[in-house]
Amino acid sequence: MNIEVIGANAGTVWVALNAADALGIKQIKKITKLKDKEVYAALGWLAREGKVNIDVDPEDEKELIVSLVQA
Repeated sequence: MNIEVIGANAGTVWVALNAADALGIKQIKKITKLKDKEVYAALGWLAREGKVNIDVDPEDEKELIVSLVQA
């Protein structure tokens, strides 16, 4: 996986998040058809750019909930 692929995957994840208020990792994987490591790399990219919030799901502490940062 190179930086171009990670950037493209970050765009795919951003589009999915933009269409929803918040998504869990499982939902992101299902919508984007990306593998675990591709999703996490894309989220790292978006987090580094300050574009996403990542929180623990209060109902399931093993699940992360991701949302876009509101401008």
